[in-house]
Amino acid sequence: MSVVFGPDWMRGKAEVNRETIQQLPEENDQLIRCIMEHQNKGPEKERVQYQHVLHRNLIYLATITDASPFSTSKAME
Repeated sequence: MSVVFGPDWMRGKAEVNRETIQQLPEENDQLIRCIMEHQNKGPEKERVQYQHVLHRNLIYLATITDASPFSTSKAME
């Protein structure tokens, strides 16, 4: 998802897909539910994979927010 983990030549050149951004909160909700479900049962490896995906999604959303002109102007107020 996030170009944060991509090579340097790729950073800053990814297009922001509005549809993906709108779907991520729902996906994150499902990931949190899966993490909670696997916390006391199920293999740790599976839970860690969900946590990595959740982290990647959150970093992606934070990067988009930081890069948006609206967030910059809002922070200056």
